Amino acid sequence: MSPESSDADARHGLGDYIRDPDRAMAPAGIEERRLKIYRELFFNNIESMLAGNFPVIKRIFTGPPDPGRWSALVRDFYRDHPSRTPLFTELAREFLRYLETRAADGATKVERNDPPWLPELAHYEWVELALQISESREDDLAHDPDGNLLDGCPVVSPLAWPLSYTWPVHRIGPDHQPDTPPAEPTCLLLQRDAAGKVNFQQLSALTFRLLQRLEQHPGLSGRDQLQALAREAATEADNAFIAQGLAMLQQLRATAVILGTLRD
Repeated sequence: MSPESSDADARHGLGDYIRDPDRAMAPAGIEERRLKIYRELFFNNIESMLAGNFPVIKRIFTGPPDPGRWSALVRDFYRDHPSRTPLFTELAREFLRYLETRAADGATKVERNDPPWLPELAHYEWVELALQISESREDDLAHDPDGNLLDGCPVVSPLAWPLSYTWPVHRIGPDHQPDTPPAEPTCLLLQRDAAGKVNFQQLSALTFRLLQRLEQHPGLSGRDQLQALAREAATEADNAFIAQGLAMLQQLRATAVILGTLRD
């Protein structure tokens, strides 16, 4: 075996042991004191970063009935998840991927007694970071800020993200952990302002669907979008409906959710 292969095996062995000291063999030639320092340093760094990204989940999972659930969850992620990237800025996204995979494993979900809203709450907490670090800019989209919102094609800001959840993720916390989802989905708007601050607001189902349609069909005029929205809602696209829809579009432009209309 070459020295390079021997060094690589040693590194892999150390990595396996640090991730899972209960099942992996401690590498030879390193004293236990140093191994303990490595174990605690790596785990504590991961735990600290995840706690910053998922503060609500940490508060829930360090409360009753089992204050050790948070450490156990981080340990499971640290041990079992094959991350797709080594970038620290992507750690929260990797944790979200892990929770989504874990939720898809019904046996694991039941065995570990994960609440059914956990992946959605994790997404809700992660998406704030995702928008904060997004490199998208409003100037990326050619638009006329004063364009006619009915005749032109309304443009949604890349810094405004409409979201829909089965669970009321914005209200879940240590004192509110629902067992069953509400009858209607929770529709939210995530928006980054000029100062870089990310804000959330609740949307009506109709406004959410309008914003969703604007993103899915960017080549349709505002009038066509409203007429299609009326068909989906099984209502008539009469003058009153169009007028209400125009008022909605104008309000969205006033708050920079809609930038204007598409410019050729």
